[in-house]
Amino acid sequence: MKTMNFNKYSAYPAVGLTDRTWPDRTINEAPVWCSVDLRDGNQALPVPMSVDEKIAMFRLLVSVGFKEIEVGFPSASATEFAFVRRLIEGGLIPDDVTIQVLTQAREHLIRKSFDAISGARSAIVHLYNSTSTLQREVVFRKNMEEVKAIAIEGTRLVRQLKDESRNSGIRFEYSPESFTGTELEYALEVCHAVMDTWGASKDEKIILNLPSTVEMSRPNLYADRIEWFCRNIKDRDAVLISVHAHNDRGTAVATAEFAVMAGADRVEGALFGNGERCGNMDIVTMGLNLLTQGVNPGLDFSDLPRIREVYSRCTRMDVHPRHPYAGELVYTAFSGSHQDAISKGMKARGQKGDGLWAVPYLPIDPEDVGCTYEAIVRINSQSGKGGVAYVLEKEYGIQIPKWMQPDFAEAVQAVADRTGEELSATQIHDLFHSEYVRLQGALALKKCNISWAEGDGESSGAATTLISSVVAYGDRELSFKAEGNGPLDAFVKGFIREGGLEFTVEEYAEHAIGHSAGASAIAYVRICCPDGRISFGAGIDSNISLASIRATQSALNRLH
Repeated sequence: MKTMNFNKYSAYPAVGLTDRTWPDRTINEAPVWCSVDLRDGNQALPVPMSVDEKIAMFRLLVSVGFKEIEVGFPSASATEFAFVRRLIEGGLIPDDVTIQVLTQAREHLIRKSFDAISGARSAIVHLYNSTSTLQREVVFRKNMEEVKAIAIEGTRLVRQLKDESRNSGIRFEYSPESFTGTELEYALEVCHAVMDTWGASKDEKIILNLPSTVEMSRPNLYADRIEWFCRNIKDRDAVLISVHAHNDRGTAVATAEFAVMAGADRVEGALFGNGERCGNMDIVTMGLNLLTQGVNPGLDFSDLPRIREVYSRCTRMDVHPRHPYAGELVYTAFSGSHQDAISKGMKARGQKGDGLWAVPYLPIDPEDVGCTYEAIVRINSQSGKGGVAYVLEKEYGIQIPKWMQPDFAEAVQAVADRTGEELSATQIHDLFHSEYVRLQGALALKKCNISWAEGDGESSGAATTLISSVVAYGDRELSFKAEGNGPLDAFVKGFIREGGLEFTVEEYAEHAIGHSAGASAIAYVRICCPDGRISFGAGIDSNISLASIRATQSALNRLH
């Protein structure tokens, strides 16, 4: 095995925070959410959204419940500018929704951004410049004072243009871009300078966004940075601390959750984590994580299939089938043990009555996000008896008894192994019928009449069942009459006497299929022969007595 060159990388520096408190905190309410799907998400698409597609996405975000939506970088392109103007001039922005526009700290870009939001009832101007060590030294070749001056001058112009507009609905957000690559003390120094320039106060809060522009460390180290920053920022009540986590290490959701525990008030992210490189923090996942802990996420994800469809149509991006909560397969179990546990959990929940969700392997009720129970258990070669039984009961009302489930599961697995494909509920239902109900063999029931005779005193008045049957058995036709303590007992006695095949009915079960007066009945049997052979059968008929006899016929035919 080749050893990778790990020596070219260095560990991310820890924060000297020995008395950190965030690990002991819980999240009891949702943060302020801001969607960046239309900006950060859009700029990461191979084919950026058209104006019409951006409008469809905007309407989706509004319907989900976002109150702050970053709609674009209007100074970057004509399409971005046109979209913002269309939103404003077309009256497409609800009164309780604030749009946000991004701009670099450059005069002509800031002025263009203000042109774009002219006439908006409320808007956030999001100003940024990179403060990281690497960017200062490699990209801009500027020192700390020069980079801080860029932030100050940009802030001063935004303040001026807001005052000139006389629009009190304009708010200000500043991001020291690449905060994760910036020295903490320096990031704080720059943010303090920006606060002073803006005139931040309790009545006119500034949003300080501290982005994990590139995810460079474990989530706990980012949380340490946020707690340190919240402790050391002056005039904390004049500031909303916002976080914007990217997913380069695959832990953006944990990063954002830890940041909220550490004191962040606001979270930026995108539906399904769309964004540059490995994506942004996934708001669907974080929001539903809150829901599963009994916290109102403040966003409506009750129709994830619709959200997924609009998202995919507008962005041309697929949602992975294993994506948390939203993937097509996340409420599906193929494993036999998982299927059995889910089936039992669903039944047990109906008996508890406390309303709390507690089903093995399902952290969330699929119905809460617009999915159905039918997709929970799906059958392939890895599936077990519990899953097969669950599908038949859920879809068709056929309740295979436990003692029969392994036999049918073996038949299902044989087909799955042979085809190498998943079996649909219809295929499983058809297989059950061909394996038991419609099975043709040496024994065929031609005629069967059932009657009852009142018992004598010795039998305490119990009725005796009389049966008269004609069956084809191999190349013979057998006609017999017999009596017993029930139709099945009488039939078995008569057939054994005339057919010469010894067996006993060891297990029996029956139930109605459906609830109407004309519902069919289904019976199941397990028979044993003196030589050790065992066979299972099932029969369906409008008459439960005939269903039990047909089940025995099925089991006898499966012996041959």
